[in-house]
Amino acid sequence: MKENSITVLVVEDEVIVRMDIAHALEAAGFSVLEAGDADEAIAILSERDDIRVLFTDIDMPGSMDGLKLAAAVRDRWPPIKIIVTSGHSYMSDDTLPVEGRFFGKPYHHKHIIKAVREMGMVN
Repeated sequence: MKENSITVLVVEDEVIVRMDIAHALEAAGFSVLEAGDADEAIAILSERDDIRVLFTDIDMPGSMDGLKLAAAVRDRWPPIKIIVTSGHSYMSDDTLPVEGRFFGKPYHHKHIIKAVREMGMVN
């Protein structure tokens, strides 16, 4: 059973890391979509209207990093809640350039799941 139909878009260029968090989120009852970079994420976001939470890594190859992706999502799809992660940068929730949550790598799945539940319930 899916948890209140919360759909999460996981954007992570490291396949094993992406598969790991996607599996944890699915096991917790969320619907999960996956993208390997910001361009793929934008294409998915353009086609879907059910995504409630974006989970993105900062450091990714391609036309934009995770922070630029988060800003684009904030501007184009403001209802989507944003979770940002990085193993190379540290930010607090207050210093993110968008409203959202930050988790440093390595993160604990239970913390991400809790944040998705909290953010996904807010409309």
